[in-house]
Amino acid sequence: MMVVATTKILTAAEYLQREEQATEKSEFVQEEIIPMAGASANHNRLTFNLSRLLPLEIGDRQYEIFVSDMRLWIAESESYFYPDVMVIAEEPKFTDNSQMAVTNPSLIAEVLSTSTTGFDKNQKFGFYRTIPQLQEYLLIDQSCYHVEHYQKVGDRQWLLTELMGENAEIEFSFMKIKIKLAELYKRVDFSK
Repeated sequence: MMVVATTKILTAAEYLQREEQATEKSEFVQEEIIPMAGASANHNRLTFNLSRLLPLEIGDRQYEIFVSDMRLWIAESESYFYPDVMVIAEEPKFTDNSQMAVTNPSLIAEVLSTSTTGFDKNQKFGFYRTIPQLQEYLLIDQSCYHVEHYQKVGDRQWLLTELMGENAEIEFSFMKIKIKLAELYKRVDFSK
């Protein structure tokens, strides 16, 4: 999704009030509102494909999968984000009874666009790394078969695996599953 920063400074509570009445979503990053533009067809295809390929349960372990409209609250930076896909490997921890924001994803995936690539790879990942439960982070290119897969391997240590080509597989460690890029990129049109 395309993002454009504004200079409006608000509290988290003021942001939430604003979001309740807004017709378009915005993220809230350390007192700054960042409006979100609409997503391309490829962006939507990739988000849908990933959420469809992720299991809701494996054995006796259940997972919650949230796509695009669920807010993520990061207390350490006092920021709200709308990740493209989040997977929670335990009971979701919501910020309140309205269940409009979670705090404990194990996996976050972002589909990259020209306007968000730098922010998603750098600043946003920096915020996400402060989430204690986060184990894996995916950055999905929508213009070719290319995924950057970060896995937490220790305290403040992340391993990057770069996956390229339709035969490559994403191997999720916390879920013990694999997804082929050919399946993730199904119906994605690289000519657009």
